[in-house]
Amino acid sequence: MSQLPYRLPGLLRAGALALALGSTVMTSAQPVAAQSRAETLVVVSEEGPSTLDIHGATANVPTHEVSWNVYDRLITHAKTPVGDGSFAYDYKTFEPELAESWEVAPDNGSVTFKLRADATFHDGRPVTAADVKWSLERAVAVGGFPAIQMGASEMKSADQFVILDDHTIRVDFPKPNKLVLANLAVPVAQIVNSELAKEHATASDPWALEWVGNNDAGSGAYMVDGWKPGNEIAFSRFEDWKSGPLPEMKKVIVKQIASAGTRRALLEKGDVDLSFNLPPKDFKELADAGTLKVIGTPVDAELLYLDMNVTMAPFDNPLVRKAMAYAMPYASIIDSAVYGRGIGMFGGPEEVTTTDWPQPSPYDTDLEKAKALLAEAGYPDGFTTTLSYDVTTATTREPIALLVQDSLKKIGVTVNIEKVPGADWYTRLGNKDMPFLIMSFKAWLNYPDYYFYWTYDGVNNSVFNAMNYVNPEMDAQIAKARFETDPALYEDEVKSFIQIAMNDVPRIPLVQDYRDVAMQKDLGGYTYWFHLTLDYRTLTRGE
Repeated sequence: MSQLPYRLPGLLRAGALALALGSTVMTSAQPVAAQSRAETLVVVSEEGPSTLDIHGATANVPTHEVSWNVYDRLITHAKTPVGDGSFAYDYKTFEPELAESWEVAPDNGSVTFKLRADATFHDGRPVTAADVKWSLERAVAVGGFPAIQMGASEMKSADQFVILDDHTIRVDFPKPNKLVLANLAVPVAQIVNSELAKEHATASDPWALEWVGNNDAGSGAYMVDGWKPGNEIAFSRFEDWKSGPLPEMKKVIVKQIASAGTRRALLEKGDVDLSFNLPPKDFKELADAGTLKVIGTPVDAELLYLDMNVTMAPFDNPLVRKAMAYAMPYASIIDSAVYGRGIGMFGGPEEVTTTDWPQPSPYDTDLEKAKALLAEAGYPDGFTTTLSYDVTTATTREPIALLVQDSLKKIGVTVNIEKVPGADWYTRLGNKDMPFLIMSFKAWLNYPDYYFYWTYDGVNNSVFNAMNYVNPEMDAQIAKARFETDPALYEDEVKSFIQIAMNDVPRIPLVQDYRDVAMQKDLGGYTYWFHLTLDYRTLTRGE
């Protein structure tokens, strides 16, 4: 595929694409000079989408942002105001999107959705139940992350998606669970224009992953006007969108700028509207200066942590793992690595008394206790290990690594630091060959059993279980909790597996991060979403 700007189906409705290399992406029908700044949002981002299709194997977080704004799902989450004109999603409450109504079966074993009769794709074709069935089947069939995500709520086979008529579809769940609605509101549950996609399918690519990866096949509030990989992507409002209130912003331009300093400078000069992914130090300084609006939201179902591979000596010894937990420089990490842009996850009670997740571990910095535990474990003189991190996250991971290295030296542990190229990071996670590493994980669905299923469960043993941790007692409690219907039993099961995690400490919790965003003060309507990407639909501009 050429690296020239792609021509996309949305242009059939928006007008011809007028795009030159290095220029701003706009349609010829609405040249930039004629556009009101009030109706155009300019975003700067460190990274751009690797593909336009969230079902693609190379999909990254910016791809999730494309999916959220260009595609609809059957349902979405309600939003609640949180002050300063911004909102947060409500993980327990759902609202219509493509489906105008739905009915959950009394046994929670199926949900029947009635689709909007007036919804259309960007090329003008009506959205039907056949599109929904094909799209959900596609998410299950492509494998990888989309299939695992769908499988988390037991959506695993094509026969679970049953068309009742052109605008009615039923989704069956052979094992009823609490995620039956929540998992249909995540980005991978996007509804694709199946007829358009099938025109570009091949025997080797029956789900048209390559074509959808480079083209717009959605029905969402925004159409892709043009995409210049590595540079920028532009969107225009879909004027016939029926799945929610028409957004205020007519155009959105997302420019990819690797330098955080450049992104900050553009914000401070007022040349751009909004940015994520600045270093924590920058967000702290911008918040203190008060010239921009800085919103920091504690990321739900998220932890920044240190993993120890329990299949490798000396981390196969629980006493060593506890010694490491007592040797961490927690306060310094909060102050000097994340600059207070997070909540410390240490110094909690010995006994787990709540199902909240994340929650602080019982460990705090106690070097004398750490030395005593190492001696008891048979390592009175310490040992040598390697601490790895993804170099693309070096802004916070490098200072954390240096602080950990310095603190562990005080108890006799020598730490060599390995900077893993970002392109190799997930391969290395899958290989489970790193003894000690810094990482964070954010679960889309805000349930502790769901988080543990992804990151602690030894049966699933996903790539995110970098500890290579298998504990049959914990696995049994996670499995029970995933399908538990009795609230009291569920609470006991969750407390049980969190307690095991704290006692066995294969992972050392450090920080619950903030999702920070900096924007011009005249912007309102920012919404914090579980997928941590920007919702263009809710943004407004004041006078």
